[in-house]
Amino acid sequence: MATITTPQQGSTPGEETGEYTHAQILTILSGLLLGMFLAALDQSIVGTAIRTIADDLNGLSIQAWATTAYLITSTITTPIYGKLGDLYGRKKLFLFAITVFIIGSAACSFAQSMYQLAALRALQGLGAGGLFTLVLAIIGDIVSPRQRAKYTGYFMSVFATSSVLGPVAGGLFAGQDEILGITGWRWVFLVNVPIGIAALVVVTKNLHLHHVRREARIDWWGAMALVVALVPLLTVAEQGRLWGWGSPRSLTCYAIGALGVVGFLLAERRMRDDALIPLRIFKMRTVAVVIGASVIVGAAMFGAITVLPQYMQIVHGASPTKAGLMMLPMVVGMMTAGIGVGQFTARTGKIRMFPIFGSLLAGVAMIALSFVSADTSLLIVMGGMLFLGLGIGQCMQPLTIIVQNAVPPREIGVATSSATFFRQLGGTIGVAVFLSLLFSTLGDNIKNAFKSAAPGIQQAASAGQIPHSTVNDQVLAGLQNPGHGEVFTSVQNDSSIIGRMDKVLAHPFQVGFSDSMSLVLLCGGAIMLVAFLVLLLMPPVELRTTSASAAARAEDNQARDAAAAAAADEGSHRAPVDAVVGEPVGNEVEGRHAGPTASDEAQDPR
Repeated sequence: MATITTPQQGSTPGEETGEYTHAQILTILSGLLLGMFLAALDQSIVGTAIRTIADDLNGLSIQAWATTAYLITSTITTPIYGKLGDLYGRKKLFLFAITVFIIGSAACSFAQSMYQLAALRALQGLGAGGLFTLVLAIIGDIVSPRQRAKYTGYFMSVFATSSVLGPVAGGLFAGQDEILGITGWRWVFLVNVPIGIAALVVVTKNLHLHHVRREARIDWWGAMALVVALVPLLTVAEQGRLWGWGSPRSLTCYAIGALGVVGFLLAERRMRDDALIPLRIFKMRTVAVVIGASVIVGAAMFGAITVLPQYMQIVHGASPTKAGLMMLPMVVGMMTAGIGVGQFTARTGKIRMFPIFGSLLAGVAMIALSFVSADTSLLIVMGGMLFLGLGIGQCMQPLTIIVQNAVPPREIGVATSSATFFRQLGGTIGVAVFLSLLFSTLGDNIKNAFKSAAPGIQQAASAGQIPHSTVNDQVLAGLQNPGHGEVFTSVQNDSSIIGRMDKVLAHPFQVGFSDSMSLVLLCGGAIMLVAFLVLLLMPPVELRTTSASAAARAEDNQARDAAAAAAADEGSHRAPVDAVVGEPVGNEVEGRHAGPTASDEAQDPR
């Protein structure tokens, strides 16, 4: 592959951007998307295999810490990567992020306990925080906002592939005792190594960005305050359901997090333009609307979508692998919407309407899916998921492009990382709240379902239609007080028990799960409609036709030209020769009246 160079190095400007041709951009994208694929795949593949990993490491009760540690470090570093990329250039930072992620992934495969795995996942997260943010910012550097939308389909493909391949690969690796002499689940992390190395090679060889380094103060206080704010808040978001949202530990986390937020705001106000997230960007209406919508969309999207694979597994008895494949309609919808939006925007320059309509469509689709029951046909469920994907596909990349377009080219990294950061934050909160809602209502819903089904179950049992087994007998024994027997309690921790029950006994459990999931989807749909209302406040958007790096370079050239013109103008007042005495005039002549010159001293011996 030929090395891609900037126009200053001799490349022919491309018709697509004025800087790179379409073929060159695709070559660069191949490396960038491999890096993004690493982070996207890791989230889904680990989530599928985590129960097997926890069983092997004897740490089932603390398995959530492996996820929490990764979440904390990847979220905290997202705005830091964005700011450092603006100051010192993105290519080296991106290579650093991939390298850290590779090292962390390889190290995770050697973990001997859940605590070790949690610590190594934190290291892995330090690299992951830069992958999404820097990829989107680099694309902003090399492609104009209007043409950038055309490449949305490639990003949607990454998310789509990872969301399907992750559960399939996770189930495959976790289900093998050994692969090439290595425990099967350890390949969940080792698979990142060759992909990461390929990304390093492609990016190193093909990506050459023009960057004008500018010196600025490092916002250390802001970074530390952000850590103080997010660590306890993200921890309680992940652990609050187990601790209790009003427990002393949770209340302590709230208090420390609140102090951290106040400290962060004070630090950012003090640092002004050098802040990690400059507060002045929120004075731009477009940025404020997009970031506010990103939080809401993230909460609704990640929170509500989390329950769909569980619905497939618990209600329809699908394995994790099959549940991943059953998500294909939503994936197809996301890809279709992403490609269609990109092509339309590239031709017309219009983009504002898509996140508005997309949030409305996604909200309506979630509300429609909330009417799904345990007996609903999979075809109907998948139809709803298709429309949900069509809505989400119009929200994700367009919002990023709009916020990148709204800020000066020099701050595209800060804008990208801020939107990504707040979307992740919203997603984390949404997942925590919706899962808490799911499990807090599950017991009562199962109890009500069994009360309704009790006459039919007793009739089937009397007729000998329910075979004897340990699980079946426990369910039948618990019918006098459904929801409080041993099997009723354990099913909330291990849903695979439902698959070992007779169909007649399993159905009320499935009804209870579907009722709780319907409530989650209804809440998610309502929240997505709030995002729709917020996005209506977005002002008209006019996309730039130049890339960020080209615009930044033009600004530098204008600044240099202005400085040179000012210097020349000042010199014109200093340099003219005096026709009478042959001495400089202007400022130097004015200086002669302020103090004696050599000729004055010669005439005045004093």
